[in-house]
Amino acid sequence: MFLNDDFMLTTPMAKTLFHNHASKMPIIDYHCHLDPQEIYENKPFVNLTEAWLSGDHYKWRLMRANGVPESHITGNASDYDKFLAWSRTLPKTIGNPLYSWTHLELRRFFGIDELLNEESAPRIWEEVNRKLATEPFKRRNIIKNTNVKIIGTTDDPVDSKLSPTLG
Repeated sequence: MFLNDDFMLTTPMAKTLFHNHASKMPIIDYHCHLDPQEIYENKPFVNLTEAWLSGDHYKWRLMRANGVPESHITGNASDYDKFLAWSRTLPKTIGNPLYSWTHLELRRFFGIDELLNEESAPRIWEEVNRKLATEPFKRRNIIKNTNVKIIGTTDDPVDSKLSPTLG
């Protein structure tokens, strides 16, 4: 297994501090990529591509750097094909925080300990999408169930709802 309960905790003190204290603390998320309107509406995610890739410029940048065509990043390719493009990109990113974060999210949110790659992508796509279709995985429920107390979104700076002069 790539990740375990002590991932990145290399000393006994780190393990004690994390497991006995930090893991129980509320989360202050100052950089969320979710749309505030969709959080308010508690909109369910259509699929894993919407949850992970829609609006995530960090993943887009890695995909571009690995030669993924724009059609499979922000273009008109299907959501499944975009997810497959991410699954082919991810193994090339070992050492980048997105590699660890992707697998931490798979494990913590969805209970999946499998590495994401082109071979595992179809199984992961099906399992995660099944879970995303349930009530606990609607946007506000994910926030509540992960003990997020404060959230700051990365709103689109040209969104007319944010600035009446842009509308």
